[in-house]
Amino acid sequence: MSQKGISRLIGVAIILLVLVIAGASASYIVPPGHRGVLVTLGKVTPGFRQEGFGFKTPFVTTVVPISIRQRTAEMNAAVISKDLQEVRTKLKVLYRIPENSTVQIYQQFKGDPFLSLIQPRVDEAIKEVTKEHTAQQIVQERASIKQRTLESAQIKIGNMLTLVDVVLEDISLSANLEAAIERKMVQEQEANKAVFEQQKAQIDAQISVIRARGEAESINIRGEALAKSPELIDLEIVSKWNGRTPRVVGGDAGGAQMLLPLSPPPPVTTNALAKKTEVTQ
Repeated sequence: MSQKGISRLIGVAIILLVLVIAGASASYIVPPGHRGVLVTLGKVTPGFRQEGFGFKTPFVTTVVPISIRQRTAEMNAAVISKDLQEVRTKLKVLYRIPENSTVQIYQQFKGDPFLSLIQPRVDEAIKEVTKEHTAQQIVQERASIKQRTLESAQIKIGNMLTLVDVVLEDISLSANLEAAIERKMVQEQEANKAVFEQQKAQIDAQISVIRARGEAESINIRGEALAKSPELIDLEIVSKWNGRTPRVVGGDAGGAQMLLPLSPPPPVTTNALAKKTEVTQ
């Protein structure tokens, strides 16, 4: 092959290579869960690009993918309580970027928007909430503290980002403060127990008084009934008789009491009857 033919082949190869590179540069792919921001010679296109395949101006336009998936970030916040105690908190923040905010976020905030937009506002929100509560209340009412922090941070952030949730994972107090809170809680429990026992004693005393009054009224009623109808005494004796013969009978005025045998007399046999007959004769 001549020198001219070789040069021609090289030129064709270069042209094909340029066309391939230009074709690759003229297309883009936005991954799932992302939106694309088009930047042409440093200028951002107002609208975003949906996920999938698309075309763009080769060599001068780039597509920057921005994730719109929910993200999770952790942060620590040291706050001061109402009683001037330092409380250390650990939070987990759940957030995401709305697709309509992808271009604005890319233009106004460099890197992760959590560090520049979310974290400062969550830190400010939890400090505003906790300063209205004592250290003990922060520990005991952590659910309320968490909810109020979330609502306040959402207002501060606005619609640019979606703050899904704020999880208050841990609350740390100093050792002396924890011991003081524990002693106070024990004292409150003992005081509540003493109040309960006092109330129980009062209720028991009231029940005893009511029972005594009922018994006294019952005795009075029975006494009045016996006074009006003496026959009720016999009726009472009959109703309480157990079916056994009494050992003592009588006892009237001027009479003697007689003790009855507990066992029946022995049966009369034939020999005893014959002896009795002979004696009679």
